[in-house]
Amino acid sequence: MPRDTRPEVLVFDVNETLTDMGPLSARLEDIGLPGHLLPIWFAGVLRDGFAVTLAGGHATFAAVARDGLRSLLARERPGTPDPGSAVDHVLAALPGLPVHPDVPDGVRALHAAGHRLVTLTNGSADTTRSVLDRVGLGDCFEAHLDVEGAGRWKPAPEAYAYALRTVGVPAERAMLVAVHPWDIDGAGRAGLSTAWLRRRPDAYPSALRPADREATGIADLARRLDTASER
Repeated sequence: MPRDTRPEVLVFDVNETLTDMGPLSARLEDIGLPGHLLPIWFAGVLRDGFAVTLAGGHATFAAVARDGLRSLLARERPGTPDPGSAVDHVLAALPGLPVHPDVPDGVRALHAAGHRLVTLTNGSADTTRSVLDRVGLGDCFEAHLDVEGAGRWKPAPEAYAYALRTVGVPAERAMLVAVHPWDIDGAGRAGLSTAWLRRRPDAYPSALRPADREATGIADLARRLDTASER
């Protein structure tokens, strides 16, 4: 899709793209783990989920996340008396995570402009629904999808193909919106246009496919798409 073409469907990643995972640091501290391990844990979840997919297997986000927390506890807090309950305490916070401050106004602007909005996560569609319903955005999205329907984690092409089949549009009429360069790369290779949300000052990896668009957040993306449609 050319940069000045209006996408019909916007497919949103969820974890870190829409949701702010920062509050999970406090949950880690509650169970005796340093809060700064949050990005290490999340990166490990993605790594192991990707690895299982590449090997031809499948595991749920919850199972991989649980195993990762158990490993951190075994290393950092050996002898934790009830590691299962500790892990449950952390994961129970996922449906209550906040969204980033730019998300409500940005999502409403995109919806009002006539874009069809869906979510696609390696996590849980039910968790996504809980988060977005709680902040009053549930009516803006026509579907919440997770990779259980595809049997493959993003960035496998089957995950994006599953989303496209669900919404009934070809790849060239859809745009993937994500904060993760690996997701941008995967969607681009699957034929979708892409928008990278640059929430942090990190440089975009040169080894990955560049995004078609770049924005600082959802509200900024809505403005940029609106401007492009007026050209």
